[in-house]
Amino acid sequence: MARPALPRPPITKAPLARGRALARTAAGGVADVLHPLLIVARGLRVLATAGRRRWEQTPRERRGPTLFFGAAGALAVALAPYGPLLALVGLLAAAGWAGRDRSALRNTPTGAEAARLRTLYEALVPHFGAPEDPDPLYAYARSWETAFEEYAFADDGRPTYLVLRYPGYFADGDPVARWHVERLLAAKCGRGREYRFDWDQEAGRLTLSVLPALPTTLCAQRFVTAPGEAVLGFTDPDAVRRTVPVTDLDGRADQHAAPVLWRTGPRSTEPHLLALGRPGSGTTTLLRSLLLQALPYADVLVVDGAGSGGYGFLHGRSGVLAVESDPAGALAALEWAAHETERRLVRAHEARRLGHPAPDDIRRPLWLVVDRPATLTHLTSTDGRPGPQELLRGPLRHGRPAHISVVIAEQPDGAETLGPYVAAATRARVVLGPASYEQLHRTLGAPPPTSPVPDTPPGRGFARLGDGPVYRLQVPATPDPYDDATSEAQRGAVLALLPGYAAAPSATEAVPSAAPPAAPR
Repeated sequence: MARPALPRPPITKAPLARGRALARTAAGGVADVLHPLLIVARGLRVLATAGRRRWEQTPRERRGPTLFFGAAGALAVALAPYGPLLALVGLLAAAGWAGRDRSALRNTPTGAEAARLRTLYEALVPHFGAPEDPDPLYAYARSWETAFEEYAFADDGRPTYLVLRYPGYFADGDPVARWHVERLLAAKCGRGREYRFDWDQEAGRLTLSVLPALPTTLCAQRFVTAPGEAVLGFTDPDAVRRTVPVTDLDGRADQHAAPVLWRTGPRSTEPHLLALGRPGSGTTTLLRSLLLQALPYADVLVVDGAGSGGYGFLHGRSGVLAVESDPAGALAALEWAAHETERRLVRAHEARRLGHPAPDDIRRPLWLVVDRPATLTHLTSTDGRPGPQELLRGPLRHGRPAHISVVIAEQPDGAETLGPYVAAATRARVVLGPASYEQLHRTLGAPPPTSPVPDTPPGRGFARLGDGPVYRLQVPATPDPYDDATSEAQRGAVLALLPGYAAAPSATEAVPSAAPPAAPR
């Protein structure tokens, strides 16, 4: 006979539910109590990350002074009355502000800003939309909030920052397609400003930001560079990893600027430079700046094909072999440069064959600066002698082992007359002044990082060294000191860089009208 099962008491889930509720209530209370500590901890982590990033971006030559002043400030705070307590309170306040919850802060645009964003969205529909897309991200019937993630506006109502999404089928690898979108956004957001466009092809996002104008108050001066390095100009601080101390026209010396360095010499990958720009864009200013930087350690030979006379202050200076402006003297100087290239190559070959170091007479660098060779070619085309470009072939082809650097400046309309070997040898490029997107892309070999603007100050443009990135560029002001329009501060800054400055003529003396010297032997 089977034994009957004993009745079991009913199991209720009420105690478990009450236990979970009590646990959640306790956790919520603990979270409320520890919420300030969590905010401070998150803020300390944010401050530490920002400090580490700032330290990594600090140039090596500035880390020692930064540590010294930081230690001096910490010692002063430690010795001050209530200094450590006040420093701790300030640190906690900064951590609390940095660790605050920013998700609740939402940038709500005004009516005018929302209308402007709506206009931008509708203008992008033909570029980012597709009729065959069943769920298009860009369509006239949809809201702009689905595509625009972040945005910021200036006081005048124009956008200064914009992050937008675009569909995956957009050809973001095509420079032409990207240029059409960039040109549209630059026109809709406001002309006259430089915009940077960062395409995140992996995430399908485009970031638009307004760049501040590069400083135009930096003048010619002695820059802290190594031998063989020349400062073409200055660019954005986040574009390069190095800064140099500079002095502006007001005499303020406690500044640092980000230079675009061009390295010359036998180990340079791009020993020759080509600068293009319209009249008044600053190409002659760039050449004067490079000449003043090269004079302390190199010999220079200047050929002024346009005959502008902007290099007259170099006559008779130490290290200046000649400054030629007439066609006969210019051809004689270029012929001498071709023969000098051959002589240096022969001397270097003999030294290597005998196992000797290179002689001193070929180790001193030689800079050959030619301004407007197209005009010189036109003036000498009737003679049976070799043209300027034929004479430049030797220095351009064999200039690296011969310690010869060639710098050529030309106008955009004359660039087509340059021979193919000139374009092939001058892969370091600078474009100054107003230029279209097509001209920049064709000259530099890569699209510019920002939208070109129609009105630019003298010396403003773009630079690219070989296969490197394209930089925004502002050439330091280096005017002709003998020009009446040059200010006294700029005239003194240029003359101070010349060898034998004490014997330089004053600004009030007349410029001598002697004939240009003959080509060097």
